[in-house]
Amino acid sequence: MAVTDQTPPAFGAAARAVPLSLRLEANWKLRLTLLRLLGVAMLLGSTGLWLVPGAGADPAMNLIRMGVSVVFLLTGLVLMTAHGAGSRSEACFDPVRRELRVLQRDGHSRPATVLRRSYESLGAVRLTAASVQMYETDGSLLIELPLRSAAMRSQLRDQFSGAVRILT
Repeated sequence: MAVTDQTPPAFGAAARAVPLSLRLEANWKLRLTLLRLLGVAMLLGSTGLWLVPGAGADPAMNLIRMGVSVVFLLTGLVLMTAHGAGSRSEACFDPVRRELRVLQRDGHSRPATVLRRSYESLGAVRLTAASVQMYETDGSLLIELPLRSAAMRSQLRDQFSGAVRILT
């Protein structure tokens, strides 16, 4: 059964003309938010230890509370000042040069190319609903990248058609 591409000609031309870029990153915004919330909770906990009624009579308990309070305070400050990962990778699909480039940012946030492959040097490509898998000519998996939308999948199919064997 042959699958026909129902992409309008104007959309297909735009997909071939504009480079498609995929970022390979975890959900750092959510992680940072959770870390900062945990940091605030630890800061509040460090002061809350001193608000517990009836625990201030024993000097040994005060020493333990002081130690726990300092640990909570320092850990909370560290968690609140946490920032995202420095080196994020990015995959660029260039329709003009017909190549895949994987870029990684260095310590100064400048992109450096870590992988460059022309579409013709790839063995095959499998486009699933959630990812694109690229295979070497010997059939081994080269790279698997997440796809965020059906439009991105359609753009990649347009770019790969005629240059790479697309697996179903």
